[in-house]
Amino acid sequence: MSKFLTTHWGTYEVVEGKNSKIALKPWTEDPSPTEFGLGLIEAAQDELRIRQPYIRKGWLEKKQNNSEKRGIDKFLPVSWDEALNLASQELKRVKDNYGNASIFAGSYGWASAGRFHHAKSQVNRFFNLFGGFSSSYQSYSYAAAQTILPHIIGLDLYSTLEEHTSWNELAKECELIVMFGGMNLKNSKVSSGGVSKHNVEAGMKKCIDNGVKFINISPLSSDAPDLLKAEQIHIRPNTDTALMLTLAHTLIKNKNYDKSFIKKYTEGFDKFAEYVLKNKLDENWCSKITGISTETINNLSEKIISKKTLISMSWSLQRASRGEQPLWMGIALAAMLGNIGTSGGGFGFGYASVNSTGDDFRRISWPHLPQGINPIKDFIPVARITDMLENPGKEFLYDGKKLIYPDIKLIYWAGGNPFHHHQDLNRLVQAWKKPQTIIVNEIWWNSQARHADIIFPANTALERNDIMLNPRDPIIVANHKSMESYKESKTDYEIFTGLANKLGFREKFTENRNEMDWIEFIWNECIQICKKHEIEMPIFSDFWKNGFFKVKTPIDNKIMFKEFRHNPIKFPLNTPSGKIEIFSKTISDFNLKDCLGYPSWFEPYEWLGKIDKYPLHLISNQPKYRLHGQLDNSLYSQKNKINGREPILINDNDARDRNINSGDIVLVYNKRGRVLAGAKVTNEIMEGVVNLSTGAWFDPDYNLKLERHGNPNVLTKDVGTSSLSQGPTANTTLVEIKKAENEIISKVEIFKTLEN
Repeated sequence: MSKFLTTHWGTYEVVEGKNSKIALKPWTEDPSPTEFGLGLIEAAQDELRIRQPYIRKGWLEKKQNNSEKRGIDKFLPVSWDEALNLASQELKRVKDNYGNASIFAGSYGWASAGRFHHAKSQVNRFFNLFGGFSSSYQSYSYAAAQTILPHIIGLDLYSTLEEHTSWNELAKECELIVMFGGMNLKNSKVSSGGVSKHNVEAGMKKCIDNGVKFINISPLSSDAPDLLKAEQIHIRPNTDTALMLTLAHTLIKNKNYDKSFIKKYTEGFDKFAEYVLKNKLDENWCSKITGISTETINNLSEKIISKKTLISMSWSLQRASRGEQPLWMGIALAAMLGNIGTSGGGFGFGYASVNSTGDDFRRISWPHLPQGINPIKDFIPVARITDMLENPGKEFLYDGKKLIYPDIKLIYWAGGNPFHHHQDLNRLVQAWKKPQTIIVNEIWWNSQARHADIIFPANTALERNDIMLNPRDPIIVANHKSMESYKESKTDYEIFTGLANKLGFREKFTENRNEMDWIEFIWNECIQICKKHEIEMPIFSDFWKNGFFKVKTPIDNKIMFKEFRHNPIKFPLNTPSGKIEIFSKTISDFNLKDCLGYPSWFEPYEWLGKIDKYPLHLISNQPKYRLHGQLDNSLYSQKNKINGREPILINDNDARDRNINSGDIVLVYNKRGRVLAGAKVTNEIMEGVVNLSTGAWFDPDYNLKLERHGNPNVLTKDVGTSSLSQGPTANTTLVEIKKAENEIISKVEIFKTLEN
């Protein structure tokens, strides 16, 4: 029987290596496997694994209200029984004294690719049975899009992604794809919920073979894969909206936009056009903002109107100040070109941002672990956790509503790591001291573990059975347990079962099922769903033995809004007008100063158009050799560091001005913090911009007020995109960079544990 390991970055076969040790190899079904995933086995056994339960010394001695030493305190090893007793007693105390709304249960979607051991599902099931919890809503990846898309096109984010025109259809008629933010293949290596086959590169190649041209509008030329042979236009970060507005200005001024499409399929264009013309958003205005020459702007305008064009926007565009605007404006521009609803173009949000966007697999809504209903209605937009901890009881705006931050006394986190994905980490560290107790399920001694009070050692996908059941992937894969649990680590299910037992609802939580019982239960639910689609599935034992099952659904040659274009009366959009809302009365009536009723230009709070003492714009994109912070301790991530630090890309001229060479350890800093990184001098990034990828484990030296490892979120500002969506704005950051002094370099020690 073949054994498989399923992850967000790919599926691997587990084989016996030297001395009876297991090893991973790429699955033969995958045409473009992800190399960094091969490092999971070594990472699962390295010295940073948490061996047993631990309690922070100060918390144990004081029991509570001793939080100042979180992050620097020692931890004491305890037995599982003692740890479960302490945690369950604390959960009950907080619930009885303050109510369930005072418990914030955090998790994140990238924790596990398995359907059963999906950490957020386990967290939700446990705490819903415990009486509820305050929660977070939406995703750091695309929170601004999640909020604004329903207002503009009447679809939620996930439905939008599923409706994207397929690569196969684009290859038929599309002539030009204009990529705002590029289509970097490294991002397409992942897909939340698991990947069987990586297909993006093949989709791109089909477009190229059929004559589709690409233009990459990005500060990074590497955002366009070499195979695309894309025309490169460097643009100042956070100014994409300005360029799109000027393209719209030219189309309106020359009266060569698609007037019939605008009239039949959109709402409020006249108000938008009045704004564009009244403010004279022409090529001269645009050139000063974007740094692009007027000649290049005019040439681009001619190309997009003369060819069947797709306007593509990367997810990164909306993780910035007023991040709603480039997405809204991109859709408005696509509407003006008139190709929406055809295979000749339209718009896209996230082609190559993950593996699944643009595929032609017909989705099936698979079952998940039953989670119950959370009776607590308090929630925050996902990127507002520091604000919540700092301002209990304070009112804030979100999507036209006035909400109140809950008063959090206890945080329980399993899956995900706020010290990876949140901004202004020095500020988060201080806010993290406010709750009375922090409990985490964690695999490694990363920053989340080191800033906790009670640590339960969790295990990896290698150490448990599961099932990869991704609605965005055509193959269901059995994840077979390949190694025994490391030391005393347990699955989240086992940890929550232990807590439920102490709190008196074990039977409700488990329903008397073990791990394999639940996996078979989920499989049998799938069989019932497949009957409705006339798909025959094998019995569970046969599936588990074979290791995978290919779901045979018809090829779905998807064209976004095809039915709407064919008959907008019969197939209206789920917006107030039934059309694409270039002007949204709903948003206009919110009376927000930072998001008007139509796409608009707002000057970012930090940008290259207004430099003070920090003259470089920092981009913090997704890493190439790991998934976010996952596997940062593996060989594939570590061997691509520079003397143990995350590489920072810097333009040749900027490096020369600062006497920086490739391989130098540099200090990257602004008023929010200081970070050490390794310099990589290159001409693939435009002058005035540096790039430090996310995911280096947060490793602060509080004495030196310095982050040692290269985590860019020490430098990013924690402020919402706008009061509409309150998304993260990591890509709106100015910094300075200089060679690090040898004295500083010699004093810092890269990541270590805090075991006593």
